[in-house]
Amino acid sequence: MSEPRTIIEAVRRSHDRLWAVVDRLDPAAISGPSYCSEWSVAQVLSHLGSGAEIFSLFLDAATSGGEPPGREAFPPIWDSWNAKSPDEQATDAKRADRALVELLEGLDDGQLAGLRFAMFGMDLDIASLSRMRLFEHTMHSWDVAVTRDPAAELAPDAVDLLAGAVDQVVPRLGKPFGGELRVRVRTTRPGRDLLLAVGDAVSLTDVSGTEAAADGELEITSAALLRLVYGRLDPGHTPAGTSARGVDLDTLRRVFPGF
Repeated sequence: MSEPRTIIEAVRRSHDRLWAVVDRLDPAAISGPSYCSEWSVAQVLSHLGSGAEIFSLFLDAATSGGEPPGREAFPPIWDSWNAKSPDEQATDAKRADRALVELLEGLDDGQLAGLRFAMFGMDLDIASLSRMRLFEHTMHSWDVAVTRDPAAELAPDAVDLLAGAVDQVVPRLGKPFGGELRVRVRTTRPGRDLLLAVGDAVSLTDVSGTEAAADGELEITSAALLRLVYGRLDPGHTPAGTSARGVDLDTLRRVFPGF
């Protein structure tokens, strides 16, 4: 059970880090802008709170043997969160986020091994579901933290767990731009050797030890690659040492516009 428990422990640490930041913010900062251009800090927290409620519905259904929620269950949750004041969004998001963490922490070994989730068209186990939450929580925690500390980076313990799964989210987050592109991506901390292919779809595959042909090369930390894929690597937040040859970083930013 080491993998799901390890990821759940990282979700707990991400929860603790986020609220250590948020609890120091005054009401003006809570209502103020986050890194997401269309969302305030409160709205980012509201998104995490509504997401926690939705994840909890799937967990409750799986543990009770009930039917997983359909998409019709989500709009009332979103409407409820959107109707809250900024202070309520922050306060209630902390509660909902903590409740989800505690649900995950309360699963026994049998549940960690056997629970399955039909979620958003995917068949997930606990490790996959927890990793999905860790992706979301890590990125949106950065959206909050970077508004107070421009040098903030993704938490290293989360990066270690997510870097090996970034190829799984690239097809969903990448947007073809009408051309074809192949980029060799070499990461550090942790190190991986990858090939980003852009055509009718976008993919990222491990090519360690091969001679895969590429139009360009990108050398980047794993944390910065995760932020690139999630549309969070603008020029002002690109770490020193990021190196692109034969491809322009702005082209890659077009491939991953974020949300």
